[in-house]
Amino acid sequence: MSSYMGVHVSDQWLQSQFTQAELRSLKSKFIAMKNQNGKVTVGDMPPLMVKLNAFNSMFNEEEITGILNDPDADLSNEIDFEAFLKAYLNLQGLATAKSGASKQSSSFLKATTTTLLHTISESEKASYVAHINSYLGDDPFLKQFLPIDQATNDLFNLAKDGVLLCKLINVAVPGTIDERAINTKRVLNPWERNENHTLCLNSAKAIGCTVVNIGTQDLVEGRPHLLLGLISQIIKIQLLADLSLKKTPQLVELVDANNDVEELMGLAPEKILLKWMNFHLKKAGYEKPVSNFSSDLKDGKAYAYLLNVLAPEHCSPSTLDSKDPTERAKLVLDHAERMDCKRYLKPEDIVEGSPNLNLAFVAQIFHQRNGLITDSKKISFAEMMTDDVQTSREERCFRLWINSLGIVTYVNNVFEDVRNGWILLEVLDKVSPGSVNWKQASKPPIKMPFRKVENCNQVIRIGRQMKFSLVNVAGNDFVQGNKKLILAFLWQLMRYNMLQLLKNLRSHSQGKEITDADILKWANNKIKHTERTSKIMNFKDQSLSSGIFFLELLSAVEPRVVNWNLVTKGESDEEKRLNATYIISVARKLGCSIFLLPEDIMEVNQKMILTLAASIMYWSLQKAVEDGESSPSPPSNGACTATPDASPAPSVSCEDEISSLAVEVSNLNIDDAASDTTVPSQLVNEEFTAVE
Repeated sequence: MSSYMGVHVSDQWLQSQFTQAELRSLKSKFIAMKNQNGKVTVGDMPPLMVKLNAFNSMFNEEEITGILNDPDADLSNEIDFEAFLKAYLNLQGLATAKSGASKQSSSFLKATTTTLLHTISESEKASYVAHINSYLGDDPFLKQFLPIDQATNDLFNLAKDGVLLCKLINVAVPGTIDERAINTKRVLNPWERNENHTLCLNSAKAIGCTVVNIGTQDLVEGRPHLLLGLISQIIKIQLLADLSLKKTPQLVELVDANNDVEELMGLAPEKILLKWMNFHLKKAGYEKPVSNFSSDLKDGKAYAYLLNVLAPEHCSPSTLDSKDPTERAKLVLDHAERMDCKRYLKPEDIVEGSPNLNLAFVAQIFHQRNGLITDSKKISFAEMMTDDVQTSREERCFRLWINSLGIVTYVNNVFEDVRNGWILLEVLDKVSPGSVNWKQASKPPIKMPFRKVENCNQVIRIGRQMKFSLVNVAGNDFVQGNKKLILAFLWQLMRYNMLQLLKNLRSHSQGKEITDADILKWANNKIKHTERTSKIMNFKDQSLSSGIFFLELLSAVEPRVVNWNLVTKGESDEEKRLNATYIISVARKLGCSIFLLPEDIMEVNQKMILTLAASIMYWSLQKAVEDGESSPSPPSNGACTATPDASPAPSVSCEDEISSLAVEVSNLNIDDAASDTTVPSQLVNEEFTAVE
């Protein structure tokens, strides 16, 4: 196994923008400047960027100063390496735009607000504000603050309490957040505001957003670039929700042969959208294929052809006759408006090739009128290709978990995307740093099948080194897309990651492994200490379906987080569902990163139940460690004690929690034998080591 770590950047997205060779070169230049002056300041940046000579002499030192620095910036402020990398990327992007098309370059600069590190598109902000006003204008709580003025920063100010973002997530994927868990008051205290943002970020991960570089403090401060980035992802997920065979089986019309259906299922939603667009453009006689949502749409001709074939009753010959791209773009938008399509962009946005706004516009057209024929035979075949409910739920869970890790590659479909082995190697390197020998790995696109097998064979070797149960499992099983074995491997990988996180918090465990038995014992003891009577025998205990056990566990680790006035007895299916949705939102509000569904609790899905219990345990121990390190005085407002209307459980003071940490962490029985139990390969997807 390779032990080479390279240059590490905490922001995974930022790291993905550079090769290791580039990072080493830039790091050496940065360190040289730091060694020379003692530190690198804002004022050092322009001459340093000029010396790098990386922008094809596009900018002189004065121009770079104007681009990077705010007028009132303190030039003596120190800059760290990540800030330097972000500034470098900013200049690189502007240089690319300038060299690509000088006309577009100037308009790009005018339409954005550039600061030391970040660029904000005013057009995108206006579009997102219009979207929010449209979809949340009638919300009982938010309507007092809406509509938002596009010309101001009201969007960023309104987002600071977290309510707007939580509501927007529920618009994108209804039911993600139990709105009973959102703190909705006109004025929130810092604790309540932080809870909302924590709930927002964990829920955003649970619908597929990438939030590895966003923290609750960023949202509290209303940082425009991060807020717009998050809002953009949420809206994109909403607009592309129907771009799958499961939601729109008519999409099967886009492929000619049955063997192409699997390929279609593996495509990212935006790729399916492009495929759909080209399908109709070909029928309309438009010869040039559209491969992106930017330059290929700038002249507006593709839009004109698309709308003419989808809604001929609204077409106007003058659209294609127009010689002026801006005028043609205006006629295109008029045509779309007659189809009742929401406007996500202005004519100038089409001409300038705004990728995000063009994607939103095409998605809106698809949603309004997809033009696909309902062929019952093809649709029946497409429905047969979709996974059963349980397999689909597990695929969703692992896909969201993988994307939450911050790896470079985004996963759209687990079963298709892991077949070349590359994504599994990325996940393994994230979960067990240094375990992957990248010199022996082949990066996509991979044309030679044996290279895919080599990648997957390395995955299997690493899995065996991590003591996974992989009897009679070979790399070729992954290449062939064996769903049962893929899910089994990913479960073991997710469980390994979960247990390692817990192990790393247990400073008194002396390196011993933590097991499912330890998690079970911890949960039962935690509830017992609050003088409640709930107890489970294992993670298959059917009493878990009511939700009461987990609500009592959440209340035990943080008494104020559960409002018992909202809890049902959990007897009927409806009561169980209400409790289950509340449990998931309360856990995320607390800080747990979980990807299960209410059905997993109601049906007592053993694997997902374990992940929930482990996540709560991790949060509780981590909080206790942090409190122990900071040794704060007990707050006078009783932040760590129960309030009468929040929970009837006996309160546990902060001092008790801190003083009992060593006992709680070290007294868990370590059962190495339980964690090493071998599971037969044919059952590895269905059973796992657990307390019986």
